[in-house]
Amino acid sequence: MGENKYKHLVNRDLSWLKFNERVLEEAEDKGNPLFERLNFVSIYQSNLSEFLMVRVGGLHDRLLLKKDSIDEMSGMTTGEQLRAIHKEIRRLSPRKNRALIQILNELENYGIFYKTGKHLTKYEERFLQRYFERNVLPLLSPHIIDKHHPFPFLQNNTVHIAVLLKSKEGTQLGIIPASGYFERLLLMPSKYIKFTLIEDLIFHFAARVFPKHKIVARSIFTITRNADIDADEAFFDYDMSYRDIMEIIVKKRKRLEPVRLDISRSQNDEITRLLTKNLKLSDDEVFFNETPTILSFVSDLKDQLTDEKFAPLFYPPLTPQPSALLDPSLPLMAQVKKKDVLLSYPYQDMKTFVRLLDEAAADPKVISIKITLYRVARHSKVVDALIRAAENGKEVIAVVELRARFDEENNIDWSRRLQDAGVSLIYGIEDYKVHSKLLLITRKEKKGLSFFTQVGTGNYNESTAKLYTDLSLFTANEEIAMGAQDVFKNLCMGSLVENSDLLMVSPLTLKPAVLRGIDREIALAKSGAEAQLIFKLNSLNDLDIIRKLVEASDAGVKIRLLIRGICCLNVEETGRTRNIQVTSIVGRFLEHSRIYMFGTQERRRIYISSADFMTRNTQRRVEVAVPILDAACRQEIEETMALQLKDNVKARRQVGKGVYRKPVPDPCAPRIDSQVELFRRAYQQAGSPLPAWLKGRQARFD
Repeated sequence: MGENKYKHLVNRDLSWLKFNERVLEEAEDKGNPLFERLNFVSIYQSNLSEFLMVRVGGLHDRLLLKKDSIDEMSGMTTGEQLRAIHKEIRRLSPRKNRALIQILNELENYGIFYKTGKHLTKYEERFLQRYFERNVLPLLSPHIIDKHHPFPFLQNNTVHIAVLLKSKEGTQLGIIPASGYFERLLLMPSKYIKFTLIEDLIFHFAARVFPKHKIVARSIFTITRNADIDADEAFFDYDMSYRDIMEIIVKKRKRLEPVRLDISRSQNDEITRLLTKNLKLSDDEVFFNETPTILSFVSDLKDQLTDEKFAPLFYPPLTPQPSALLDPSLPLMAQVKKKDVLLSYPYQDMKTFVRLLDEAAADPKVISIKITLYRVARHSKVVDALIRAAENGKEVIAVVELRARFDEENNIDWSRRLQDAGVSLIYGIEDYKVHSKLLLITRKEKKGLSFFTQVGTGNYNESTAKLYTDLSLFTANEEIAMGAQDVFKNLCMGSLVENSDLLMVSPLTLKPAVLRGIDREIALAKSGAEAQLIFKLNSLNDLDIIRKLVEASDAGVKIRLLIRGICCLNVEETGRTRNIQVTSIVGRFLEHSRIYMFGTQERRRIYISSADFMTRNTQRRVEVAVPILDAACRQEIEETMALQLKDNVKARRQVGKGVYRKPVPDPCAPRIDSQVELFRRAYQQAGSPLPAWLKGRQARFD
């Protein structure tokens, strides 16, 4: 009998749930500051909500449309995948509830109290009653469901209160939306931080909303709706602009079918039955919570904790540092012309990139700026710089991806601003998202044209650059510039790059180049030479690459994979995957950079890229990988990867069947949190004084 074809594979969605479990572990980790643990619970919950809207929503649609198919990673049918997903979420939900309850209880030691009805003092009860009657009750729009009043449309990911009402007509269901005109976090007068949530307030005083009825039972609930909708569905009307199509799609998404019901505070069988019946959900899609169903209030609560006494609740402060390779008093382009510069976020400051755009916008010799934009900050300095450049008469071309999921509305808004300023907009290519992070500046000098190219692993977003780890290369290399020019030329014409020399460009040249690079290592290993591959990614599910990695491992190639999230490759200590080690780092910052390293150190080829090894990246998106040619930049990446592979604080190793475990600590070995140590290096390189809490740590780069 042949080897089980699924032996080395893990279902994509179950692998993602394992990643989200690692996020939950950070909430459970008592080594993290208390409020940061609360934030990890919030991240876990918002991650799960998006997963349900997109991935589970897509599977849900497949069942409704009777388009059942077999998952190529696991052999499961669509129904089996959904059942496995719900089982895994049901396993994790009690852990999330326990972690949240424990954290909220421990916050009381710092004078922070989450108050609900049963825990109110008489003074608090009177205050909340007055607040409810004056500020909330007049704005409520309650519904009673009967033959004259059909079940209302309920907004996605918003909180509602359901009540079971008894009157002369019998038992009826009442629903009160708890969103709209209200601030969700409600602070009470106190020398402490005492807060409740708007849904708790309405839940507590629900009897005043229905004075003619007796309330038999009540619950707080939230529904999650399918959001798996694609712009391609709207291309039936070619007379509309692409931006107008996207606006329709965003509105349509908000009304798609429910895929999950979360009930909190009170579990009543009749309320649950009526909700599931009207929402057309199965029992598998209903989840009960002892805690709030949506945790977005955590960021509002954080804003209240600015006093120094709350400092122990948070990570010690770390400040992005300037690059030691750059002189802030000299023009940036002149310095990049002399040597390549590699920035590493959040350890170094993204202000350098904005400074490059500002300099280009003001430079009379700059004639053209071309950029791909996927996600930008809501108040984007990048967009402001592009607008100034256009207003200064530069040719500015922005390839705008309006299909960046859940950022569509933001992208639509600032695309209008760009267009109004005279920026030429291109909305990508039909059937392919433009996910590359690419900038090309053209400058006209006495000796001819000069070019400045920036290629990155992360978005041009000042907000996420403080939270995500990413790399950004600045270079004046003409070959790289010509490759970037070819990418933009094809995007402007609505076509794809078919041949590329230095750059790898998906969907046509990136994956073949990666497979050729792996094949070279296989050939070397088979000849008896040392062979090695190191890849740092967010996710891996491309079946061709997975199979090639298994082949390489079996041939003796040493493979190290740093993969934060989805990994559909299952590794075992013996057998064909014995030479593969998979590590996931989940910590203070979200690991986001993509690095490809082919070969042993003395002959290694290094690339940074916007592309994960996901089928969507390799086959359905425009992505760019750039070689790192400068020796100093290469050394920087080598040191970073070596450090991350030694991480024994925030790293987890895959131990088979998609399960991850933290390594057993060696009492004789130093504890290495790679993210903290990379910040330490940034301070040292910039010549900045180390924060006091870092001074005692052992140097890793001396």
